[in-house]
Amino acid sequence: MSNMSAFHPEYFLLIGIPGLEEAHLLISIPFCVMYFVSLLGNSTLLLVFASNESLHQPMYVFLAMLTVTDLLLSSAAVPKTLCIFWFNSHEILFNGCLLQIFCIHYLFVIESSIMLTMAYDRYVAICSPLMYTVIVTNSFIQRAALIAILRAFCIITPLILLLNRLPYQQSNIIAHTYCEHMAMARVASADVTINNVYGMLAASASTGVDLILIIVSYGFISKEVRSLQSSEARSKAFNTCVSHICVLSLFYIPAFFSFIAHRAGQGKIPPQVHILLANLYVIVPPMMNPIIYGARTKEIRQRLVIMMSKRARRPKMTDFLFSHVLQ
Repeated sequence: MSNMSAFHPEYFLLIGIPGLEEAHLLISIPFCVMYFVSLLGNSTLLLVFASNESLHQPMYVFLAMLTVTDLLLSSAAVPKTLCIFWFNSHEILFNGCLLQIFCIHYLFVIESSIMLTMAYDRYVAICSPLMYTVIVTNSFIQRAALIAILRAFCIITPLILLLNRLPYQQSNIIAHTYCEHMAMARVASADVTINNVYGMLAASASTGVDLILIIVSYGFISKEVRSLQSSEARSKAFNTCVSHICVLSLFYIPAFFSFIAHRAGQGKIPPQVHILLANLYVIVPPMMNPIIYGARTKEIRQRLVIMMSKRARRPKMTDFLFSHVLQ
């Protein structure tokens, strides 16, 4: 282990967005706004779920799991990015870099698993409604959560071990706003073919398979929705599916673009474009998910309005004290 640590720098330097250093402060504004909206929106959703027993149903439990994952995913990357933009805090410890890579990729795989489970939940609810309460039970939810956690751990841990074995003697500068698997691997002074191949296999076996199964499930759902006799039922099912598809597009498209750019786009895609888009899948889905689900889900909107109206009617402590002083 001491020989291994001799090939590791004490810290890396995250330089942010190369070529746009002068614009870092300006770029930080939308990043900060999106992160704040993400924290506010997801925290509000969790409060709505926790305070309303009527929302303790499988669909909303899955949505609460997605909300927690979104909060952790954005918080794993964005604060360090803002520190680079605001305070020129470029240093990150070697082990800290590995930890950030683990957290981001681990949470990404878990979120992909949750989205697959949500797609299956909608498939059962629309295509086999009479069997829904038999299939989607509390034990099913617990098993799905456990499988998502264990699968992500088993897939991402070898990624970190492969990065840790590499020597980093030539440079400790990473051209990115946060530590990313291939961005760190390319700094190594050794052949990274194994890292590249394993990264492709891991992505294909996790998010790639998830996306294929999600597309298949929504294909069956679409076929079933078109056959519904009731226009109200078709409209409700369609609205739910549209919400999910919007979230899926925001999540998978930027992530796969970043994945492909690292392997097929080297030298073809400007690093500024690549890094900016790589930040999208850690900040845009966490920001948009509560907006999309909150705006398009009637039950959530109603509960949120009720909570806000109760809070508005609640007498403030200052009013209470003031009334007693007057008496």
